Amino acid sequence: MIQRYAQTFQRLEEEGAKAFIPFTLLGWPTANDSFELLKSLIDGGASCLELGLAFSDPVADGPIIQAAAFETIESGFTLTDAFELLKKVRNYKQTIPIGLLVYYNTVLSQGVEQFYAKAADAGVDSVLIADLPSDCAQEVTEFAAKYDIAPVFIISTLTNDERLANIAKLAKGYLYVVSRLGITGTHEQYDGDLESLLKRAKNLSPLPLCVGFGISTPEQAKRMISMGADGVITGSRVIQIMRETGAPNSVEAYTRTMVEAVNPVKSHR
Repeated sequence: MIQRYAQTFQRLEEEGAKAFIPFTLLGWPTANDSFELLKSLIDGGASCLELGLAFSDPVADGPIIQAAAFETIESGFTLTDAFELLKKVRNYKQTIPIGLLVYYNTVLSQGVEQFYAKAADAGVDSVLIADLPSDCAQEVTEFAAKYDIAPVFIISTLTNDERLANIAKLAKGYLYVVSRLGITGTHEQYDGDLESLLKRAKNLSPLPLCVGFGISTPEQAKRMISMGADGVITGSRVIQIMRETGAPNSVEAYTRTMVEAVNPVKSHR
């Protein structure tokens, strides 16, 4: 339901807080452990969830997420398993927005409408197709609207105002702002025009702006908020902590530190 995003960001605005959106792959490190990991993110106070479907050639992902995707595929975890896991997550937390980050081959393998129907049935609120340009969005937006799923799009410092205005007309939920060109990861490196991009996007779209790629520490999160972001998205560090510790409790503790970082009111008490 697109409405979950509106309700969540309205609540955050009323609280003077920003969004922390953790990312991980459905089915990693194992099917059972994945649910425990997802619960730890929710229990840690995540504003929304962004969840990936393992894909063999994830061109936007860095080595940490790529390795997890390969392991998930090797384990035999299927798309059907992923939708069943999503239902469990939705039952665990009814109000949290759940987004999918996928590659278009995964959608096409099901048939576009069938994919969106299954996603809606599993409680998904948004779908971001990383390798589908906004110019081709009409291939999916009809079904996104039919099943009340927000189409989320990526913007970068290369997105000119004309293209940004077009994306703003298509997008729902929030805009995914990449902090740098390239792939995901924990390395801190941001485009010099990022703050300018955030200002341009605010002028052209009323949607919340959530920044991802290379954000793994509270300090980095605070920097993004100071530039004008409405939220931050972190994936590689979540997977890294789980790989290093094997403990969902460690992920929950990390989530709490990131939630505090993007909540200026609480962090200054």
